[in-house]
Amino acid sequence: MAVTDDAHLEIEFTEFSVKVNSGNVPVALWKPLNTSGRRPVILVGHGGSQHKSAAPVQEIASVFVKRHGFIVVAIDGPIHGARREELVMGPERQREFLTMWERDTRIPQMVADWCAVIDVISGCEDVDANAIAWCGVSMGTAYGLPLLAADKRIRAAVIGMWGADYPNSTELVKLAPTVGCPVLFQQKWNDQIFSRQGQLELFDLLGSKSKWLKVYMGPHGPLVPEQLEDLERFLVNQLGSKLEIDKP
Repeated sequence: MAVTDDAHLEIEFTEFSVKVNSGNVPVALWKPLNTSGRRPVILVGHGGSQHKSAAPVQEIASVFVKRHGFIVVAIDGPIHGARREELVMGPERQREFLTMWERDTRIPQMVADWCAVIDVISGCEDVDANAIAWCGVSMGTAYGLPLLAADKRIRAAVIGMWGADYPNSTELVKLAPTVGCPVLFQQKWNDQIFSRQGQLELFDLLGSKSKWLKVYMGPHGPLVPEQLEDLERFLVNQLGSKLEIDKP
């Protein structure tokens, strides 16, 4: 059961790190204040031009925390945010990421980092470890799809805006049939980075028995409002929401 904006749920934002073999994973976490019970969790994989607490991630966090009382978690990509000395966003960082991907995908590192973070948050008293979902298109799919294949604790996912024919994406092609959770795949029809056919092929390869493809007009870029509305509806329906608000 969702709540309306009239509930005015306040957000608590924290940043911390989780220690792994390769170092420390920078984590951002948003959670509702004055709520009771264990909450569903949305894991957010940011885009290649962003970082864990960039405005597009905050927008997703605001939707799920304020309206539904969910917990939202994001980590920095392999060359993003707090993993760098300087905070650079936009086309420059996107180009750097895509160049890096073609010679070293960093998939094993990112999957290990996310699994470690899931281990930590699953032990929190306000987290429902049986209600974890993934939300990440573009770079969020490049690392999200392998995570879905590796960690079956994730019950549902929104991915997309990546194609099977993009350079050095053979690992995604190989892993796609092992993904089993319900998936909403979002595609931009005029994507200038990933081909239409490549995106359709990656969707078709997904092993999920329940999967949906939705196409949005426009080029590769930030989520349009309709995408945000669709992913909200899909993930809330998949996870459910029984929100209890503590009285002051």
